[in-house]
Amino acid sequence: MNALESWFSKRVEEQLKDLASKVSSHLRVAIAAVVVLILIVLYYIAHQLSSTGFFTDKFGPFEMLFLYGSLIEWIVVATLEVFGRKDLSRDIDAFGGIIFVTIGGAWLFVVFPFEFVYFADMLPDSLRFLLQWISNDIAKVIILLWTIFHLVAAVYYGILRVFVRKARALESTSIDINEDLIPEQSNLGELP
Repeated sequence: MNALESWFSKRVEEQLKDLASKVSSHLRVAIAAVVVLILIVLYYIAHQLSSTGFFTDKFGPFEMLFLYGSLIEWIVVATLEVFGRKDLSRDIDAFGGIIFVTIGGAWLFVVFPFEFVYFADMLPDSLRFLLQWISNDIAKVIILLWTIFHLVAAVYYGILRVFVRKARALESTSIDINEDLIPEQSNLGELP
């Protein structure tokens, strides 16, 4: 158990550090994520509006909620990161977002409301080769791995956020205690 606590302590320390180089590179990644995710949402919407056959008759309200909701959750989390709300972003992701994505992935795996033969149809002919290799079987494996990954991530990030919150609470408590001690120390120095 001590090894696990030590490992989490190192992750917590990494979360508490705010180095300028990490911030700028993380900002670029977050901006790129927002742009890519919006393009993915638009790609799916184009499929849906054009009735390409990619979405089957099984693609109903729950499937829309889980597909688009997962993408919107990632957009919200990445946007919060862009605007410097890293803690709020990570709290949303750890305490709800990842769980939602996990349930959504499991639902989409079971129902599988897609026909990947038509997945590349919205691309220009010269770019279709980028997505034509994805069959229904490959897509199912990707969705299954996505679900398993998010299940593990939900547990990991939930525990990590609890540790980070405790560490931040200890930091703020020690700052409050030190600030309370400073006036007493200066008063002691004034005594004859």
